[in-house]
Amino acid sequence: MSGVWDDLVGQAPTVAALRAASEAAAEILAGGTGPAMTHAWLFTGPPGSGRSLAARAFAAALQCPRGGCGECAACRTARSGTHADVEVVTTRLLSIGVAEARGLVERASRRPSGGRWQVIVVEDADRLTEQAANTLLKVLEEPPPRTVWLLCAPSLEDVLPTIRSRCRHLGLRTPPPEAVAEVLTRRDGIDPAMAAFAARASQGHIGRARRLARDEQARLRRAEALRIPQQVNGVGDCLTAAANLVEAANEEAATESAELDAQETAELARALGQGTTGKAMPTGAAGQLKELGKQQKTRAKRTSRDALDRALVDLVSYYRDVLAVQFGAPVSLVNEELRPALERAARSSTPEATLRRVEAVLACRTAIDANVAPLLAVEAMALSLRAG
Repeated sequence: MSGVWDDLVGQAPTVAALRAASEAAAEILAGGTGPAMTHAWLFTGPPGSGRSLAARAFAAALQCPRGGCGECAACRTARSGTHADVEVVTTRLLSIGVAEARGLVERASRRPSGGRWQVIVVEDADRLTEQAANTLLKVLEEPPPRTVWLLCAPSLEDVLPTIRSRCRHLGLRTPPPEAVAEVLTRRDGIDPAMAAFAARASQGHIGRARRLARDEQARLRRAEALRIPQQVNGVGDCLTAAANLVEAANEEAATESAELDAQETAELARALGQGTTGKAMPTGAAGQLKELGKQQKTRAKRTSRDALDRALVDLVSYYRDVLAVQFGAPVSLVNEELRPALERAARSSTPEATLRRVEAVLACRTAIDANVAPLLAVEAMALSLRAG
């Protein structure tokens, strides 16, 4: 691999398909048929597999005169989302609504300013509301000649059948920890030992591995989540552990959102004329600022839930390791540094009890995703994790 494909770790089949498609796209630009090229793609894969990276790399290859060299201005701007003919839609909100979908349809109708392709990347296609998805159906089925849609979602089931039936599907897999560690060391200059730990602890999630390797607070939050199995003894202990876990997620979200919220509010206020001598803010400005505040609250809610979900994934990895020890499975432990505690937990319980605890954590994730109050869901989970 070379150029824009370098960061697609452990995804050789996907890279081969995309390289063939980018070569076919070049044939189309030269007047040929390019049979390997499709105008609507759906990238799926578990969190951290690199589906958004794949979409952005493909967008860069389509805009690059050399098919994705990784060095030219077209490659750099396409991958960063600043290319004039690459629209990247990513959201921290709970959903993508019909108004934004209509904007994408309008964008898709434009001719590419650079003479190559108009590329629209939707990184969270699973968050399209039903109305928004239906708005895109016609343009996905019959896109303008130089428009390419790249949709990303965790799985096929997360996308409406009417959407996925109009797209060519590429499934990505979770890369092995060794490959993730190699990328962290080579590309990010991270110490090999830390890279190996982060890759293993993140279970192949590239973005989270980088975060764990660079951010001590992220490592401390993970360690706190992994202490929960030793904390859930009595009912009071369970409720306290649940409250601490939810509070930690809220604090992480608040810290992450504060600077961005302040920057967005200041920029909108300046755009509306605040602080301009002799110029009053226009009618409706207060409403626009209020709407921004609502969107920021929704984003903070999403960020908090994402932080809580990361903690729950870590908790699942703990009980997965306990189960591996109980069965004597010849597999690497995600939490190797906790082996003594894992072995004690394995001896003091049964595989059936461990499986019930895994199911309790997964049920908690499902409940939160279904909009159950996080504290109630985590309290019910913590009570189910007690020994007995």
